[in-house]
Amino acid sequence: MPKRIDIISDTHGWLSDALLEALEGADLIIHAGDITSEMDWEHLKTIAPIRAVLGNNDYYRDYGRDVGRILRFTYEGLRFVVAHYRSDLLLDEADVGVCGHTHRAQVLEEHGCLVVNPGSPTFPRGARGATMARMYVADGRVLSTEILDLE
Repeated sequence: MPKRIDIISDTHGWLSDALLEALEGADLIIHAGDITSEMDWEHLKTIAPIRAVLGNNDYYRDYGRDVGRILRFTYEGLRFVVAHYRSDLLLDEADVGVCGHTHRAQVLEEHGCLVVNPGSPTFPRGARGATMARMYVADGRVLSTEILDLE
């Protein structure tokens, strides 16, 4: 059975109704940093299990000992690496790399690794507007990845 991973970044202390509605039903949430709110962190944990990293605006926040600058984990047979900055992703060690910081959504393949930047649901940059990413995985494969517009 495919698992749904919702990928967000750069929420900067505000979870919009559109974002919260979109996250309902996720099997896993990945947050690529700049959460900037312990309350938002606790709220997200009530929706689905969450894996996250610290962003450049999270330096004095406490989301627990499992949230650091770089995160590596395996989920449904896929190796993930998550970092706020794209330059910190070690793509040769992963099947999927997740980053944020730019507030601009992008999905591309690089060195055999799928790299996902979900953009920002709070303070998007560029003409696209508020975004997040959604990925379906099963049996060690990425079945689909898309950028969702939240407005």
